[in-house]
Amino acid sequence: MLTEIIRESWTALKRNYTRSLLTMLGIVWGIATVTLLIAYGSSFRQILVNGFDAFGKSVVICWPQQTSEQPGGQRAGKKVVLEQADVDIVKETAPLVKHVCLETVRRPGIAYANRMVGTAAIRGVCPEYGEMRNEVPAEGRWINSADQVERRRVAFLGGRVREQLFSGRPAIGETVVIGGVRFEVIGVMARKIQMSNYFSSDDESVWIPYSAAGDLWNTRYAAVMVFAPIAPQFEKKAMDQVLAAIATRQQFSPTDKKAILMFGRDEFRPIIDGLTIGLQVLLTFVGTLTLGIGGVGVMNIMLVSVDERIREIGLRRALGAKKWHIKLQFLAETLLIMLLGGAIGVLLSYLIAAAVGTLPLMGPLFEDDSGKADIHLKISMLTVILSTLVLMIVGVASGLVPALRASKLDPVEALRYE
Repeated sequence: MLTEIIRESWTALKRNYTRSLLTMLGIVWGIATVTLLIAYGSSFRQILVNGFDAFGKSVVICWPQQTSEQPGGQRAGKKVVLEQADVDIVKETAPLVKHVCLETVRRPGIAYANRMVGTAAIRGVCPEYGEMRNEVPAEGRWINSADQVERRRVAFLGGRVREQLFSGRPAIGETVVIGGVRFEVIGVMARKIQMSNYFSSDDESVWIPYSAAGDLWNTRYAAVMVFAPIAPQFEKKAMDQVLAAIATRQQFSPTDKKAILMFGRDEFRPIIDGLTIGLQVLLTFVGTLTLGIGGVGVMNIMLVSVDERIREIGLRRALGAKKWHIKLQFLAETLLIMLLGGAIGVLLSYLIAAAVGTLPLMGPLFEDDSGKADIHLKISMLTVILSTLVLMIVGVASGLVPALRASKLDPVEALRYE
């Protein structure tokens, strides 16, 4: 039955090659537009999400402030400080915290041979910091526990600092001078595309062990505390546990949110998702409208086809064809046009994507020529499936009106039609 309907639909389309091809062109362009816009939106979302995740997928930065409440006779306005004892009590009393460490920062300048970068942020951190902040070595390694315990004077360079000091030369094993003290370069990072930072961008930073930072400046009080919850969904509860732990040691109210300003990634996730998903929906909607215009053209042609075949429809009904037979026949003809046009359109979108390749987005902003921050029009299988789904919806909507009109024709009046 289905094979016969498809064969009859193909025969009907071949009656007028020119009209069928011109009708199909609208579908080809429409499905190509939908596919390319979905691919663009997917790539844009991926770049933006990667840019935010580069900061750290689940990390919280704690900035010491002043107390605003007066528990147990304590005065408000007491300055909060962050010390190693605070890290210790957080580790002991905050089970939802996976990693925690202090971070200290200065800008004493870093030099190699006759080159110097005076604006680089020199950041003293713990070994766990690399995992929390997504500091991935392109060459060499990150700071380890032995570096911290033995106060080794080792340095890990951000991408831009490496370029400014070494250009294209190897940096691993070389000696740099930070604030008059010699440090060995143990690792370097590739240029990092990130949408948020603090103190300085990671590209313009240098990391050394927190213990070694004490050789350069007073590190008793840290600039910030950095911690990561055991899982992203526990970020809020982990924040409360950290605040309560520090409040217990420093004797201020554990409900005093103003004592420590906490910057968490999870609270900004809905904003990121809203922006990127909203853009994807908008682009898909625009593409669907374009495809819908082609669908209107198909509907008009099929209505003309119904008028041309009224006697044929009457004869089919007189020979015993049911209304749903007629309805299915015209719906099948519409979907055949849509599917043929869709197949050509998807192929066209692959060709266009291959020809266009990469579209600039944030590469120029970050002075990155690697292409990591640019749009790549890659037609994935998911994109093809979404485009096909949109195509089928538009096809059914376009074919339903002619099919209903054909099925509602009176057989006697149809046979008399001239």
